Amino acid sequence: MAKFEKHIFVCGNHRPEGHPRGCCDPTESGALQHAFKTQLSLSGVRATVRANKAGCLDQCEHGPTVVVYPEGIWYGNVTLADVEEIVESHILANRPVQRLQMADTCLNTTACEHRPSRT
Repeated sequence: MAKFEKHIFVCGNHRPEGHPRGCCDPTESGALQHAFKTQLSLSGVRATVRANKAGCLDQCEHGPTVVVYPEGIWYGNVTLADVEEIVESHILANRPVQRLQMADTCLNTTACEHRPSRT
């Protein structure tokens, strides 16, 4: 078996409704991760690209959040309608989907403009 060329991590964290930081999987169904797995299978790359459910990726304000490695490309506000585009463009053609990419200034910082202030 060939090694994985890419890993897609899909935040599956659940928080109660109304939580100030939001929630990436409000229904706890894993629908987004399952959609990636299905699209990878349909595209014929499931043997070399893995779609994993992740715990909290700490980007809740941008959720649902997805990150693709080894590139380290972070996507925010991903919907089921975006899955095919991410797989076709980023996974198959190595062209990240710019309209969904999170700004580097929002990653691993408490200063992100989308994060509620903690007073």
